[in-house]
Amino acid sequence: MLNKTMKKLLSAALVGTMAVSVLAGCGSSAPAAQPAGDAASGEAAAVDTSKEVELVLYVISDRPAGQDVVDENLNKLLKEKMNTTIKINWIGWAEYANKYPMLFSSGEQFDMAYCATWLNFANLARRGAFKPLDELLPTYAPKNYEMQSESALKQATIDGHIYAVPTLLPTYITYGSIYRGDLAAEAGMTDDIDTWEEVEQYGDWIKANHPEMEVIDVYAGNVELSLQWERMQGNYEIDSGNRYIFYDPSEEHPTVFALYDDPTAPEFYDMCYRFGEKGFWSKSALSDTDSTKTQNGKAAMRFHNIDTWSGYTVLHPEWDFKYGVMTSDIAHLPYTQDCMVISNTAQNPERAMMFWDLLTTDQEVYDAFYYGVLGTTYELNEEGQFTITDPDLYSTSAMWAARTFDLNRNQAGVPESYNTVRAEWEKNIQEGKGTERFTGFVFDTSNVTTQLANCQNVRQQYGWPLELGYVDPVAGLAEYKQKMQEAGIDDVIAEAQKQLDAYLEAQN
Repeated sequence: MLNKTMKKLLSAALVGTMAVSVLAGCGSSAPAAQPAGDAASGEAAAVDTSKEVELVLYVISDRPAGQDVVDENLNKLLKEKMNTTIKINWIGWAEYANKYPMLFSSGEQFDMAYCATWLNFANLARRGAFKPLDELLPTYAPKNYEMQSESALKQATIDGHIYAVPTLLPTYITYGSIYRGDLAAEAGMTDDIDTWEEVEQYGDWIKANHPEMEVIDVYAGNVELSLQWERMQGNYEIDSGNRYIFYDPSEEHPTVFALYDDPTAPEFYDMCYRFGEKGFWSKSALSDTDSTKTQNGKAAMRFHNIDTWSGYTVLHPEWDFKYGVMTSDIAHLPYTQDCMVISNTAQNPERAMMFWDLLTTDQEVYDAFYYGVLGTTYELNEEGQFTITDPDLYSTSAMWAARTFDLNRNQAGVPESYNTVRAEWEKNIQEGKGTERFTGFVFDTSNVTTQLANCQNVRQQYGWPLELGYVDPVAGLAEYKQKMQEAGIDDVIAEAQKQLDAYLEAQN
């Protein structure tokens, strides 16, 4: 858990532009219009809890082997506190893309679910998948509601109604190199690896000295070299579900463009071809389903966020994992990057909101939900940091929307630099660079659904092989552009541009 000094530093820095909400307890203001009744004073409306209720919650993840013992402990606690139990249903990583949308069209009765921008929150809300929370949130989860900022609630509002409860923990739009510090030291590279030239230098050394390892961790569905390239150029994707359409947030009126129209695209694809020829990743990466190669010592580097890096440092402190920041302008992710929604089929929406209020304000309940059973699935040290006893049994909850700044604990072994880097990012954000003003922008894809589906297919069929250097960079780039245009990307860009312009106009 963050120490008091760090909490004060971050709380002072944040003004209400977190990935999903402002920091709990940092004095953020709720919307001016407070509902009548007890909600304005932070007290939940009276609900008859004499009848025991079982809430059903859906999350996306593979069910942990030790979930039964976690559920038993949590439900005992919830029964005591609010005469409620909870049943958690799981949609696995290999099936969520198809099963998650069907969840809301099947008519199945359930109460709550994890949702996010990358799960098409806005589109599902417009299609009537969720109950509006305009009254439910302030009335039955008043403590949570008071900690939400105007910006957070605005992003959770679709067509005039609040449809989600944003989480209360900051996350950032940063990607960088996560690499083996012990191997970098052997290679004589003591500075952070945060340029493509240094990535290549490190890769060359790995190939020469550790040929059994992949240099860069790439696997099916995780081809994100282009995302790292664009973030380093200072560009930002239009949304997390369509990482092939970008804009430059430093421009006063940004122009939306496709990845292949970036003037630096030929240089990028030449680099990818060169990396591929050197064998920096497997020739069968697009059929490789192993997502654990870096943490298991099979790969020397990957590109991802600071939380992935901190997790690796805990798993293997002996490998001295380092993080090279390769995003030129750090900003907060949208507030709805992680959120909780109430299903339109929910039979107990009031009790569900009461549960959420308790979960996000009560440390005992939060620990039981998020970390499991003290002494069985996790331990705590004197500083309040947690250690997972057996990651194969249980790690932490996949319901990331439940995280709050005050209740979330740091994992024992996470370097102090994890806190100092985040504090530095907050300082930079307050200096008002370009990307932060777009935190609240959410691309509504409802008018270009067909074109986006076509473009995603083209990206996988032509874009990913090009990005991995499997095809000639010149001919491959031309073919990729042609196929994208045939798929309707120009319609997508026009729609994104219109919405981005309208967003900026509304801010002025």
